[in-house]
This record gives sequence, structure tokens and C-alpha cells, in this order.
Amino acid sequence: MKLLFKQRFFSWFDSYDIYDEQGNTYFTVEGKFAWGHLFHILNSQGMHIGTLEEQIFRFLPHFNLYEGARKVGEIVKEFTFLHPRFTMDCSSWVVEGDWIEWDYTIRDGNRIVATISKEIFRWTDTYVLDVADERDALRVLMIVLAIDAVKCRNN
Repeated sequence: MKLLFKQRFFSWFDSYDIYDEQGNTYFTVEGKFAWGHLFHILNSQGMHIGTLEEQIFRFLPHFNLYEGARKVGEIVKEFTFLHPRFTMDCSSWVVEGDWIEWDYTIRDGNRIVATISKEIFRWTDTYVLDVADERDALRVLMIVLAIDAVKCRNN
């Protein structure tokens, strides 16, 4: 399944709309006021289904993942040169980016879980998420939010 991740042009906090291939809203992400990045993820019916929360005062970017109210794990950006890399402690997924940090691949061993591509020449941050299994869409979205938060912090 393909999802289009678009940052809203006017919002006080980072907010995003995620669309399916037919242009329907699949997820909505609402940025919240907090120390560090805090995102609430809503499904297409407006129900809260997940949260991504940045841990502050860490040497490397570190995020807590919640599905509903239950913490399911963490995403950590590793210290690397040239190619960004993130790992998740709740799965064996590894996220690797290219040297310009626009394209990422999420792998579980040899299986490709998803690919992420940043679209350039857009007014706001826009990514295309190609997710192999729809059941992984929420966690893939959390990874993209973490990547975008790290880029925002670095810029």
C-alpha cells in the first residue's frame, strides 16, 4: 500500500495528513505542545491510535512509541557517518537512509517492510510511504515522524 505523508502548511505545531492511494485521509497527526516532539496519531475516524514522544536530554535522538496508551517500544537514531540509521527495540526492523537523507528503507532481516521517499520541490515536507503489509502502516508512520523530527531539530 502507498501512503502520501504531507505536512500541513499552516499549523502552530507540526501536523500532518496521511492519504491513501485514492486520496482519502488514512491517518491524521497532531503535534502537541511539549518538551521535544510529541505527536498524536488518529485513524480515519478520528480515534486516537498512537503516540510518538521524543525523549529529551539524550545524546542521540530517542523516541517512545505508543499504540493506544500502551508503550510498545523505542526508536533510536544511531551514531553513523554518511548514511543515517535508526533501530527499534520492539522489533528487528532497521531503518537505513541514503546520504542526502531523502530516501529510506525499512528492513526486517532480508524482508523489505517499507520504503520512504521524500518528494522535493514541495512547500511542506512530503513523503511517499510504500508499505508492504498494511498492518505495519502505523509503525512505519511513527518512523517517518521520528525521521522528520530529527531533520527539523538538525535544521
